[in-house]
Amino acid sequence: MKTILITGASSGIGKATALRFQAEGWNVVATMRDPSAGADLVALDNVLVTRLDVIDAGSIAAAVTAGIDRFDKIDVLLNNAGYGAYGPLEAFSADRIRRQFDTNVIGLLETTKAVLPHMRANRSGTLVNISSIGGQITFPLGALYHGTKFAVEGLSEALHYELEPLGIRVRIIEPGMIRTEFGGRSFDFAMDEGLSDYDPTAAAMGRLFGKLAANPSSPDVVAEVIWEAANETGNRLRFRAGPDAHALLGDRKTQDDATFIGGLKELMKS
Repeated sequence: MKTILITGASSGIGKATALRFQAEGWNVVATMRDPSAGADLVALDNVLVTRLDVIDAGSIAAAVTAGIDRFDKIDVLLNNAGYGAYGPLEAFSADRIRRQFDTNVIGLLETTKAVLPHMRANRSGTLVNISSIGGQITFPLGALYHGTKFAVEGLSEALHYELEPLGIRVRIIEPGMIRTEFGGRSFDFAMDEGLSDYDPTAAAMGRLFGKLAANPSSPDVVAEVIWEAANETGNRLRFRAGPDAHALLGDRKTQDDATFIGGLKELMKS
């Protein structure tokens, strides 16, 4: 039986993936900041629910150790934990800026570092990193979030070269708009009353998000793509999830900057 360790498994994409892999007979190490949120997962066979906060190095090491102690081996790491910070750069304190990068980038790297010695010793393993359409394209007021997801794309591609000779594969998942808590507890929006100059851009962002999120995909759609990526034996690096991801990233790849950005600006109009 193979084992997957998932960060951010309490809801959304992480939980859907835990259920998908468990249903396929895999062992699942479902990690989250508050393990009490995974009570329904605890009841399932071959599932270990344990604490992991990606900005707490001690919890990362403890979760990896617990997973190996329970199931002997970790075959796949799904770096899923993260959130989105949107708003004018001027509205974010240094602490909030660091928190976005600590969670989405540094936390991912630290979790990966914790698992790599185990995978390297086994000369096998797969790292699956959740990026976004926002790792290839940007939306208004998203300097922080898109900065982190562009970073995930770059570090993942570099690790692909670095780890392939050791038998470790790297996969990047690029979801479109997904029906998750990204717009709720996983969304950090900053605006200051003294920054009214940005109000028109914020309104444009709202219109754009409203149009793009009109028909979001289910987290199960992403879980299915993660299943495909984890079991891919070739050299494929990137996997798109959701019809909007295929459409938007296809356009970004084939259009020049002016054409693509101009198209998004049209969508921002009322």
